[in-house]
Amino acid sequence: MILPLSSLHGLSDSAPRQSAPTLPHRQGRLSRLAANAIVLYTSAVFLDSLRFKFSNAPKTQIIFSDLDAWAGSFGLRGIFSQTGLFSQHIIGGAELIASAILLGTMLAPRYRFLQPLGAMLGLGVMSGAISFHLFTPLGVNVDGDHGALFFAACGVWIGCALLLFLRRRELSTLRRRLSAFLAPDLRR
Repeated sequence: MILPLSSLHGLSDSAPRQSAPTLPHRQGRLSRLAANAIVLYTSAVFLDSLRFKFSNAPKTQIIFSDLDAWAGSFGLRGIFSQTGLFSQHIIGGAELIASAILLGTMLAPRYRFLQPLGAMLGLGVMSGAISFHLFTPLGVNVDGDHGALFFAACGVWIGCALLLFLRRRELSTLRRRLSAFLAPDLRR
């Protein structure tokens, strides 16, 4: 007697087949986990730096006074001072807002469409930090830290860029909602 091949594996045409999760499902789960890991890392770096920026720690004083002296050579003295446009408090505030958006949207998936906004803010702040490390007298090795601040900024920058890629659908949703809010259709 010859048995059909499906009966050898315990599967018959009448028995329901169970399938493994599809590849897009696995990719979606992996994407969510990666995005959450990036959010946690970025927020941890930002929130940890606040204690230095908001308490006027000595290293913060060195960084922002060096930047202010450099800007002063172009006639922009005071721009990085404690009351300047790019003071440690303004930069720290932007990092705090980015962290709040990133963590809030991770914890409340309903508002996940705002996550690219936090990533863009983080990307902007870190682009400035990396640029100032590379193109000003501040340099990569600040006060003997062997580049720790610079490499943390690079890690956050990469994380925010990856998060924007992972949340590209949410970015289009954010763009659509912002355009509807900023330019409402008044014909209704």
